[in-house]
Amino acid sequence: MRKAILIYNPMSGDHSIINRLDHIIQRFQSHGILLQPFRIDLECEDMLVTVLKLDKYEFAAVSGGDGTVNFIVNIILKHGISIPLGIFPWGTSNDLARCLGLPANADELIDIVLGGNTSRIDVGLINDKHYFLSTCAGGVFVDVSFSTHSELKKNFGLFAYYLKALSEVTSIKPFKVVLKTEELSIEEDILLFIILNGKHAAGFHNLIEEADISDGIMDIVLIKSCSHMDLANLFFNVLSNSYINNKNVVKLKAKACTIISSSDINVSIDGEKGEGLPMSVSFINKAIEVFVK
Repeated sequence: MRKAILIYNPMSGDHSIINRLDHIIQRFQSHGILLQPFRIDLECEDMLVTVLKLDKYEFAAVSGGDGTVNFIVNIILKHGISIPLGIFPWGTSNDLARCLGLPANADELIDIVLGGNTSRIDVGLINDKHYFLSTCAGGVFVDVSFSTHSELKKNFGLFAYYLKALSEVTSIKPFKVVLKTEELSIEEDILLFIILNGKHAAGFHNLIEEADISDGIMDIVLIKSCSHMDLANLFFNVLSNSYINNKNVVKLKAKACTIISSSDINVSIDGEKGEGLPMSVSFINKAIEVFVK
C-alpha cells in the first residue's frame, strides 16, 4: 500500500481539522493510500524530522495556515528532505494557498493531491538561516498582528487584524531604514515594509498583481512616513486594490536585498514573529514542490 503523511496543526484557524481527520484519512485510504496523521506542537520538530527521514512517504499533506506551512518547509529544506507538499489551507492567514489558487473545500483539496499535478515554487531565505514562503514584513501592521487577541483572530479571521489596525492608527510611529538591492540603495522614513513571494499578503487580494511565485524575484513594498489621515486612506486603497499610484508607496523588484535600521522593529515571517533588523533576504528559485490544480 502507498504511504503518505498528514501533518496537522490542531490550533490553526477555527480548529476544524479535528473534525475533518477521519474523512480525509478515509478518502485517501479508498484510493489505496495509507495516510499517517502527525500532530504538530512546539516540541515536535526532532520527532518529525526522524519520521520524515526514516519512513518512505509519497507526499506530505499539511493542514494549517501560512505559519504551519512555514514550519514544515523550514524542516524539510534545512534537513535535505525532498517531498511534495499538499497544502490544506485552514489557518487564519492562507496567503500561499491563495497564490496557488487552492480552494478551502476538503474534498477539492484531496482531489488535487490525488490528481498528482505539482509545481515548483520559490522560497525566501532570511539571514541564510530561515525560509519563508509568502511574506516577510516589518513595522506598523506587524505590531498589530502580534497584539490581536487569539480569540478575536479565531472568530473573525483577518478582519480582526483590520479592526485592530484601524484602532491604532494614531499611535503609529515611523522608523528609518536603509534598503539595498543589487541595483539601488534607498534611505527612507517608513511605516512598513513587505517582501512578497506571490500576489497576496496579509489576506489582501492581488497586492502585487504581476507577481510570480516561481520567477526567483521578490517584490518589495515600502509604505513611507505619512499623516494619520493619509495612512487611513492608503489602508482603504489597499482594501480596494487601488493603492498602486499612491504617493506614499514605493514598489521594487529584486533577487536579493538587505534592510538595516537602528530602531527596534517587530518582524513577521509568514505571519509569525521573526528576528528583527538588520536582515539580508535572498530568493531560491523553485525550491519546493507543491500540489496544484
